[in-house]
This record gives sequence, C-alpha cells and structure tokens, in this order.
Amino acid sequence: MPRVKGGPGHARRRKRVLKRASGFVGGPGTLYRVAREFTRKADVYAYEHRKQKKRLFRSLWITRLSAAVRARGIAYNRFIPALAAAGIELNRKMLSELAIADPAAFDSIVEMAKPHLAS
Repeated sequence: MPRVKGGPGHARRRKRVLKRASGFVGGPGTLYRVAREFTRKADVYAYEHRKQKKRLFRSLWITRLSAAVRARGIAYNRFIPALAAAGIELNRKMLSELAIADPAAFDSIVEMAKPHLAS
C-alpha cells in the first residue's frame, strides 16, 4: 500500500495551528504536535476566562459603589434595596460609572434612595 503524506489539506491544517500558536515561546510555538496541545488548552482557558471576566467586573463595580455610598454615609447592603424600593432601575455598572464620572448625579440618586432606607 502506498504511503499518503496528506497533501495541501495536511499542510493547511498544520499551518493554521502553528499560526494560532505563533506567540508561544519555544516548542509550543514552532512544533506542530506541541502547538496543537497548547492551542487546545488555550481555548479552554479562553472559555473559562470569558466567564470569569464577567464576575470580576461585577465585583469591581460593587467595590466602587460600596466606596461611593460609604463616603455618603450609607452601607452598600442597605443602598441596593433602597434603590429598588425607590424604583431606580440602574445596574451596578452604570451606578459605578456615575459615581466616578458624575458625582452630582450620583448624589441626587442617593438622595432619592435615602427615604427608602430600611432602619
């Protein structure tokens, strides 16, 4: 039986994997077999970290909001339910951006939420 080397399709497949691994240092960036393993692992990390990124940003917004409302004499865990009771439907991202970029607007939101604070 004659030997089949794969031809253009084989070369294309190898080239595609090696191109994706071009930034990897050492063997994973130049050797096909190792590059294939490393790019698969990179895909797994990329998938996981897309999910983690959302969690990390939410915790950042909460930290910013907590600091902003604490400076105005309110605890974060009392502020969020007060917002809901006041009918203010801004998410944490927008609230944290307001606290940084437009403190006057954030102050007015805090004033609207103050009557609804649970004692």
